[in-house]
Amino acid sequence: MRAFGLAGWSGSGKTTLMGRLLPELTGRGLTVSTVKHAHHDFDVDRPGKDSWQHRQAGATEVLVASDRRWALMHELRGAPEPGLLDLIRHMSPVDLLLVEGFKRHPMPKLEICRPSLGKTPLWPEDPSVLAIATNEPLPDDWRSGRALPVLDLDAVAAIADFILANAVPLEGTS
Repeated sequence: MRAFGLAGWSGSGKTTLMGRLLPELTGRGLTVSTVKHAHHDFDVDRPGKDSWQHRQAGATEVLVASDRRWALMHELRGAPEPGLLDLIRHMSPVDLLLVEGFKRHPMPKLEICRPSLGKTPLWPEDPSVLAIATNEPLPDDWRSGRALPVLDLDAVAAIADFILANAVPLEGTS
């Protein structure tokens, strides 16, 4: 199973992009599942929630995780939060696994950036970030150092092409 990550700060547009990517990728005949890292406590499958949106957009499976529980519903009952690879082992194989969040996991990823949020970008400290997706101008000081491709956040087909060209098998998964 090949995987690719979408990383960025809260409010950057990761879930919106995911909802646009899933129909693009599944429309190409791929089976696609998602894993989304959530904060602390969450409910699954309520209309308007991220997991519900992922399913409605075409994901084969949705696995949502936080530090208190993960779902295909499994209560942790005080046990530590499982790592990404432990969670993925519970999922059925698909052509592509898109990972939203888990921004510190070392896997190829796209950083969704909105400089207007005022957050420090992840890519200068994370060599796993292979490109930036934004629809805002990047500050001049972001252009120094490591040069990365900048993708138009609204160019969903081009982003899908980039993901498919850079997705890799995750170690320890089938």
